[in-house]
Amino acid sequence: MKIVVIGGTGLIGSKVVTILRAQGHDAVAASPNSGVDTVTGAGLAEVLKGASVVVDVSNSPSFDEEPALQFFQTSTRNVLAAEAVAGVKHHVALSVVGTERMSESGYFRGKAAQEAAIKASSIPYSIVHATQFFEFLKSIASDATDGDTVRLPPVLVQPIAAADVASAVAGVAVGAPVNGTIEVAGPEQFRFDAFIEQGLKARNDPRKVVATPRAPYFHIEVSERTLVPGDGARLAKTRFEDWLREPAHL
Repeated sequence: MKIVVIGGTGLIGSKVVTILRAQGHDAVAASPNSGVDTVTGAGLAEVLKGASVVVDVSNSPSFDEEPALQFFQTSTRNVLAAEAVAGVKHHVALSVVGTERMSESGYFRGKAAQEAAIKASSIPYSIVHATQFFEFLKSIASDATDGDTVRLPPVLVQPIAAADVASAVAGVAVGAPVNGTIEVAGPEQFRFDAFIEQGLKARNDPRKVVATPRAPYFHIEVSERTLVPGDGARLAKTRFEDWLREPAHL
């Protein structure tokens, strides 16, 4: 089966391509580097010829409100239009647990617009909502750092390894469309500040993590359960402490 992975050279996409190829599928990594630009539409028609499934794990190059919104709206519109012409039978998109609860963020309004466009399309689809990745703990800490202090809200998080996200996305891609949303998360819940503190300690990072009620998460306020999945989420197996022991993650 030919499966085109939009964003197929990124953190998740490259892993999805590797998994699908190992299963014997013709997995094609589509990105600007391979001549496919979903914003302009360049290369889409050619790469989608003969494709049965499209997996979109692309991301906005900017987290600023207007650029992010424009990226998700334009890119998704172009991809879905090209899929309709090519006869694609299944559109899979990676999104974020809590997207609908973070509408004050322009980035998440962009993700919501992406999901709305997918649902309104005639193409059968599956949307995968994932929780925060272990791999992003450094950038989260950096964004929340004030001097030598990291201030984070003591809300619940249920982070997941990128490899487990890729495995979930690949599994959905080779299955039947669900025409709905699937949530995936790590096996454990943490307080946000405790999660980041554990990660920084494993890296011998001397910054002090302080639980600060109403501290922002990438400039937006989150509540107790904004960032965790609901009942019925698919839970991955990789525990954070095991992930931290891997040399590549230190």
